[in-house]
Amino acid sequence: MSAGSRCRGARFLRVRWRVVLRLACWSVLETGQTFLTGYAPARALDEGFLAGRAGVGLAWLAVAGIGVLLGAYGTARVYAAVAALVEPLRDRLVERVVRRGVREADRGALSGLTQQVEIARDTFAGLVLVSRSFVFTAVGALVGLFSLAPLLLLVVGPPLLAGVALFAATLRPLARRQEAFLVADEALADQLGAVCPGLRDVTATGAEERIAEDCGCLVDTEFGAARSLARWSVLRVASLAVGGQLPIVLLLAAAPWLLTRGVTTGALVGALAYVTQSLLPALHNLVHGLGTSGSRLTVVLRRLTSAGAEDAEGDEGAAEHAELNAGHVRRPTARGEETARAVELSARQGEPSARHEEAATRDGEQDAHRTGLAARQGDAPAHHANAAVSLSGVTFAYGPASAPVVEEFDLVLAAGSHLAVVGPSGIGKSTLTGLVAGLLRPVKGQIEVYGEPVPSSAAAARRVLIPQEAYVFSGTVAENLGHFRADPVPAAELLAAADAVGMGPLLERLGGPGAVVDPATLSAGERQLVALTRAYLSYAPLALLDEATCHLDPRAEERAERAFAARPGGTLVVVAHRISSARRSDRVLVMDGTGTAFGTHDELLDVSPLYRDLVGGWTPVPARRSEPALALRDADGVDAVARPGLAGDGRHVVAHRPVGQVQASGDLGDGGSLRRQR
Repeated sequence: MSAGSRCRGARFLRVRWRVVLRLACWSVLETGQTFLTGYAPARALDEGFLAGRAGVGLAWLAVAGIGVLLGAYGTARVYAAVAALVEPLRDRLVERVVRRGVREADRGALSGLTQQVEIARDTFAGLVLVSRSFVFTAVGALVGLFSLAPLLLLVVGPPLLAGVALFAATLRPLARRQEAFLVADEALADQLGAVCPGLRDVTATGAEERIAEDCGCLVDTEFGAARSLARWSVLRVASLAVGGQLPIVLLLAAAPWLLTRGVTTGALVGALAYVTQSLLPALHNLVHGLGTSGSRLTVVLRRLTSAGAEDAEGDEGAAEHAELNAGHVRRPTARGEETARAVELSARQGEPSARHEEAATRDGEQDAHRTGLAARQGDAPAHHANAAVSLSGVTFAYGPASAPVVEEFDLVLAAGSHLAVVGPSGIGKSTLTGLVAGLLRPVKGQIEVYGEPVPSSAAAARRVLIPQEAYVFSGTVAENLGHFRADPVPAAELLAAADAVGMGPLLERLGGPGAVVDPATLSAGERQLVALTRAYLSYAPLALLDEATCHLDPRAEERAERAFAARPGGTLVVVAHRISSARRSDRVLVMDGTGTAFGTHDELLDVSPLYRDLVGGWTPVPARRSEPALALRDADGVDAVARPGLAGDGRHVVAHRPVGQVQASGDLGDGGSLRRQR
């Protein structure tokens, strides 16, 4: 523990000296109990039973019993004093954690409040009880040994002091290795927490070897830390053997010599009672309590009281940017790398926008629009009267201390356009749709939907957001589909919309528009069809599909997207999880951590390495049945997982793909924390 922590601890105890004094006074009763544990039986033997006076012997044993009762009474009062000492520490730690979490947007504040503070509180209470018990028990036992025969101290004292000294020498190395083990364990847990939700992306991008290597390194690190901790723990066991068990052996071995030097039989029995009933249990509790819990308390207090160390740990532990899903925000773990940069989308297909500084110049064709630098504040595009979506200098981050997910972002999308947004998972695609929908507020910049400022009721009336997790409520099918309409939807219009989106067979199976639907009986894909048809029937001209078709097969997805693209006067923005969505769109926006690219499908194949990776992974192979590694739970037949070894060189069958297609690096799906591929 650092000098600063020791000073704070001393100051904490000095301020509460009355509580410490009360704790010491009640502990004296425990000292008296320990003293009588060996002294009373010794006198009962020497002056009572061995002398032929049973009454005296019984009286001394009764005194020992009274000592036990007094010790129990004192122990009960000790717990109250410990509570008065521990609870203020907990309150101070909670105050510190809350201050850092609220004022500094510390991502680890919740964990600190709910787990680490409680660990510190319970561990501190246990350490106070254990260390106090050892000190007062040792004092009572040593005084008792001296009272019985000073020679007994020569036998018991040296190994006891040697054991305590050996244990004290291991405390600091044990604390360092305990912290190293905890750090390694947390790093592995963070890595697995980031990888497991993204197993689909790992499989799709062919990154199993890379992820396995990264996880293997963390496993090896934790294994090495555990072995180092175990080696030092051996010394802790040795200190217990030297200080608590060696005195018993020495007393028995030296018994003839002690008896010839005037030590009575009762005194020898009393000395054995002191060692076996008092010193050995107290030392055992001290070694295991202070050795393990003390190291843990040191680590936890260091993290809770050191804001700088916690912030540094937070920067290293974060794995991905969070995305908006189904109207609720998953708080991101921001990394230090740059995220989405500015892009200006032209209102006309043939009008070039900003190009990536490294894009190759093409004779007569400059419509592959790519930028790798954030636009300056004064470079925002002029207002477009026919723009469906307009973002000007938009910057957004999920917290004051988080890196921006979108920074100085400029976007103009003409009415009637069909845009697909693609990129690695966690790059900010859903964040972009959340900003346009008004569910997220930018730190700076302006957003407009059909000329109306976002957020506003007028802008909300002109857009409809369909998230990945579709919502269906209990009621009739017609009520669900017409939820965004003030008046009941005519049956003919409702049936036409269902047929256009591809919900016709489901509507027929449910029993028609008047049938009551139970959301629990619908699969994820069926719920998405209901949500898509509901959005199709709304009057909002701007449709934002945030992976709203991820549970549909490719044919059903194509039908739904073409229906939205064909709506009269409608504008469609699709966050794509299949490359086929990008092929169908007029323009494609590729979001990457170091830049963005904009253009048609063919143009981006020429200028965007990331887009080529995303597209190039698709290879037809002979059809075969995909056998998922886990049991299927989705009633619509979508394979929730895939296993390797099913096809081709890439050997990865990906969820939501038709049988017989594989995808290598660059899956566009969500749900993973895989970092962008180079």
